[in-house]
Amino acid sequence: MSKHYLTIENVGKTFSSGPVSNEVLDNVNLTVDRGEYLSIIGHSGCGKSTVLNIVAGLLEATSGGVILDGKEVNSPGPDRSLVFQNHSLLPWLTVYENVALAVEKTQKRTRNKAERHEWVLKNLEMVGMSHALHQRPAEISGGMKQRVGIARALAMEPKVLLLDEPFGALDALTRAHLQDEVMRIQAELNNTVLMITHDVDEAVLLSDRIVMMTNGPSATIGEILDVDLPRPRDRIELADNPDYNRYRREILRFLHEKQKKVESFREHATPTQQEPTAKRA
Repeated sequence: MSKHYLTIENVGKTFSSGPVSNEVLDNVNLTVDRGEYLSIIGHSGCGKSTVLNIVAGLLEATSGGVILDGKEVNSPGPDRSLVFQNHSLLPWLTVYENVALAVEKTQKRTRNKAERHEWVLKNLEMVGMSHALHQRPAEISGGMKQRVGIARALAMEPKVLLLDEPFGALDALTRAHLQDEVMRIQAELNNTVLMITHDVDEAVLLSDRIVMMTNGPSATIGEILDVDLPRPRDRIELADNPDYNRYRREILRFLHEKQKKVESFREHATPTQQEPTAKRA
């Protein structure tokens, strides 16, 4: 049995539509330790979200599999909570009720009614949303909605927190505030986090390791970068940090080289050699 907390082993994924098939992922291997913050980065269509959805149990791998804390992942479960780029809150429920619903579904047997109520309040307080308990999603900002989504995910006490570009739709200032909140919460709770991102600075700021995906189709892991920066991390101080900037350059170099290879292939390929269109991942 693997000594790692989360293991993605020989995972491949092919989508088929009639006679046409598209191999999105090929032989993806990755291990994540308990308490580690790991980001996956790559160009659009490289299968990042497909990897995340397989770990979440929302997609079934065509080959290979996922092991979490010694158990095979083959369906969704409360041990993995997912925060989407879109907040995905239920619009007819209040901020409190959105989080309470998740707590009711996952912790009815482990906490009594009073304890569940206090747990909902604690998680909303953790993300700075105690002032908006009785407001509905339409009455709060995009950044506040994401805070509630994060609170809902954390309230489930998952073994792994899965973040699918959770800050991608936010303005720069709100994104920075939420990144700082996630860093603070992760330091406090020692969560295991797997995050998808397109943002190089975000990846370096938040992560212990950064997984760089090759371009699809048949995408796989190209390189893994260890981020050896002390915590807690301050974005202002890191701006002039030579190690921080070296990590940024390494990622940008990788992404640039992969894009140049794709452009070169398309430029010289005959029409019959052109790459099949990959499903967006």
